[in-house]
Amino acid sequence: MPLPSAWTSPPQPTDAAARQRALARQGMLTKPSGSLGRLETLAVDLCAMQGHDHPVIDQVAITVFAGDHGVCDEGVSAFPQAVTGQMIANFANGGAAISAMARELGASLEVVNLGTATPLEGQLEGVRHRPIAPGTANLMRQSAMTEDQVSAALQAGDAAAGRAADAGAHLFIAGDMGIGNTTSAAALACALLGEAPEALVGPGTGLDAEGLSHKAAVVVRALQRHGGHRDPLTALQSLGGLEIAAITGAIMGAAQRRIPVLVDGFIVSTAALVAVRQQPQVREWLLFGHRSAEPGHQRVLDALEATPLLDLGMRLGEGSGAAIAVPLLRSACALHNGMATFDDAGVSNRA
Repeated sequence: MPLPSAWTSPPQPTDAAARQRALARQGMLTKPSGSLGRLETLAVDLCAMQGHDHPVIDQVAITVFAGDHGVCDEGVSAFPQAVTGQMIANFANGGAAISAMARELGASLEVVNLGTATPLEGQLEGVRHRPIAPGTANLMRQSAMTEDQVSAALQAGDAAAGRAADAGAHLFIAGDMGIGNTTSAAALACALLGEAPEALVGPGTGLDAEGLSHKAAVVVRALQRHGGHRDPLTALQSLGGLEIAAITGAIMGAAQRRIPVLVDGFIVSTAALVAVRQQPQVREWLLFGHRSAEPGHQRVLDALEATPLLDLGMRLGEGSGAAIAVPLLRSACALHNGMATFDDAGVSNRA
């Protein structure tokens, strides 16, 4: 299967003229310059991404990508692998955290099932079944995916970005679901950054100290097998997950379609790192929702030169941290669009 065009072609740059107009407007609003802090820069960034003078975040598209991980055979998670499929059903039934936030935000929510170890039964509302494999292979012992599998996962993500564009989305959020995926993300981030596993491996679903030490040892062995390659596609195929690859494709596809992306926590940020390493221009299209409690997330954020909007100690995944940050983006738009200028209000500007 071929790679999506967003993998091989960079996205267009954001709109420099719209950015300059937004900066000029911020200087005319009835406030001291910089007094609204990052809400000002958010509004300017959104004007540049959306290419017009009045940014909006009305239509938010959320896609949660789900897939299982063969590395769970090594005992790296506190939860059984069957939870991935059970949570897909929970998403469909509206009971997950991201389900509640999608309702609160008036956002669309879809789930893309890329392959679970436990087969799912029956039709599930809002779930797109695009099975590639019943989970990845065990990354400690062999490549997690074949060439065709990683290409199919990237294509599945790109297709989700296409649906968001067709629906007129002003913002795209990708979420993850996959027991074992913090192990995969840690291994992938270590490979791309040249970091030691001890610096990036975290408790995931709640491992104790002994479990954390074992998980780091699994990542060490995976990296030894991988051999130190930092090529994004090679690393993704060798160490990634089906959902991580799909999120990578979705981020790149959204950027190619000029849709701002609000990045979630450790898993999604690692996918974003893959995307930016392949196409550095993707970075212009990324905003970062929150800092995860997973220790590896800060290393990935540093590599992306990213400062997230929130730091609430969250580590759930699903896109939940990004969703929590959406009201800040909406506030930035409201202030930029709705405040009066000094001339409009008859207020004296500084001399």
